[in-house]
Amino acid sequence: MATFIDLAESRGITDIGWLYGHHTFSFSNYYNPNRMSFGTLRVLNDDVIKPDKGFGTHSHNNMEIISIPLNGALRHRDSMGHEFVLKAGEIQVMSAGTGITHSEFNDSDSEDASLLQIWVLPKEQNLTPSYNQKALDRNAILNKFELIIAPKDGNNNDVLTINQDAYFSIAVIDTDESVEYTKYQQDNGIYFFVIDGAVELDTQVLNKRDGIGITDLDDLKIIAKQKSKVLCMEVPM
Repeated sequence: MATFIDLAESRGITDIGWLYGHHTFSFSNYYNPNRMSFGTLRVLNDDVIKPDKGFGTHSHNNMEIISIPLNGALRHRDSMGHEFVLKAGEIQVMSAGTGITHSEFNDSDSEDASLLQIWVLPKEQNLTPSYNQKALDRNAILNKFELIIAPKDGNNNDVLTINQDAYFSIAVIDTDESVEYTKYQQDNGIYFFVIDGAVELDTQVLNKRDGIGITDLDDLKIIAKQKSKVLCMEVPM
């Protein structure tokens, strides 16, 4: 099995007071030439934002941006006219395309908010920007991988979509239960990120916030050593 293992403690760190973040791949002031991306998966940031703090208005273009709150809620505002509060248990996607500006702030004045910020390189450049968000169905992700993000050009009306041949799935796995994952596209790679818990994948044990990229297998089985939450990101290489 051809793998790239990124242990939680090996990630880059940003600590600027109001923001404490871990970077699986090179980002901002963290640069590691051996960790630039996994295929088209360019950014995987694990951020904690202090109360009533956040990212002021800034711009993006030609990037698929995915936000997954883990605790708390974020106030979102963008140049497309969207103003929403994004809560834990929901997922947000933005296709930046020709360009957008937006801001994200912790919606609480007393508690930290934590989230995964994920960037995927787009399949096509300079498309019209778009935005969407959706709540997860807790029952649908129990002891199985549920597809939550898929390509825009497919028949994917029930999930969020992005401008790339990428498929994101998520599962909550009870202790000693196993789940199987089968790739949607043969040439894609798979990156698993353990949000919580501990799992075993082909004899490799992964703990909370560990990640592993796999490029040469189409079918995989994950066994939970304890109750676990796992995000699967299948992307073109």
